[in-house]
Amino acid sequence: MKRRHWARIGERGSLAGMLVMVRIRRRLGAWPFRVALGPVILWYFLSHGLARRASGDYLTRLDPALARRPLARLWCSYRHFLAFGRALMDKVAAWSGEYPPSRLHGGGVEHFEAAIASGRGGLVLVAHHGNLDVVNALGDHHPDLELTVMMHTRNARKFHALLERATGRRQPDLLEVTEITPATAQHLDARIRRGGFVVITADRVPIGAGRHRRLDFLGAPADFPEGPFRLATLLRCPLYTLSCVREGDGFRVDFTSFDDTRELPRRQREAWLDDAMRRHADQLAERVRRHPLQWFNFYPFWPDDTEPHHDHTP
Repeated sequence: MKRRHWARIGERGSLAGMLVMVRIRRRLGAWPFRVALGPVILWYFLSHGLARRASGDYLTRLDPALARRPLARLWCSYRHFLAFGRALMDKVAAWSGEYPPSRLHGGGVEHFEAAIASGRGGLVLVAHHGNLDVVNALGDHHPDLELTVMMHTRNARKFHALLERATGRRQPDLLEVTEITPATAQHLDARIRRGGFVVITADRVPIGAGRHRRLDFLGAPADFPEGPFRLATLLRCPLYTLSCVREGDGFRVDFTSFDDTRELPRRQREAWLDDAMRRHADQLAERVRRHPLQWFNFYPFWPDDTEPHHDHTP
């Protein structure tokens, strides 16, 4: 499959259509919403060939038997798309305050509370797996918490507009990940020193961002960005991983300590970077295997065998 950079793949669908779906869910309830969601996702599934093929490729890597069962692969891929549609509505519901803490289970919430109470701040590694907006909405319980989310925002303008119009609530401090300058790094450092947290996605290589490493992921080489880990060596702070996946009618939250770069010697940075990136890729693969339909990277994630390898490892 010829690869296109994920950031060059534009949003599909209209803001008006998204708002209609939000209103159906709010006024008619969950079941009418799910009935309406089916044909909407089917249209998206049939019209967006690149995402459909990427989904099939990913699911086949998890279950190679699907390569010999094309109809079963299509059905699994459609369910993958349905999970994505439901996750979008979960984001809106979370920012609308519809998910109380009782819907969250696992030890992540308590661990997050303890990290806030420590006052040390930190860098939080996340991925496009599950639904982190459910956890972000918990920031309402800590109005003084300084939370910065670093992400590639340019290909998600419609959805951010949807959140603002549908919820009328304050969104987190979003920072475009491709626009990091020395002044930005100083700002992030000061925020962490005050006990704040910086959240950064560590599973996509930003367009034009340069350095990345090709690591084994689900049995094949894939590109992961160095940026989050190099930032960790500069900020010299605790590192955490955060995930939130839907399980039934609730969500499982995991917030775990990943590492700490406060005492990392400069001469050991490269060795640490290599080890940390491999550990992160392995841990992400474990989470993806446990909840495969909640992996939301609908673009060619793995390079094909003919694509030149420009690994930026030292």
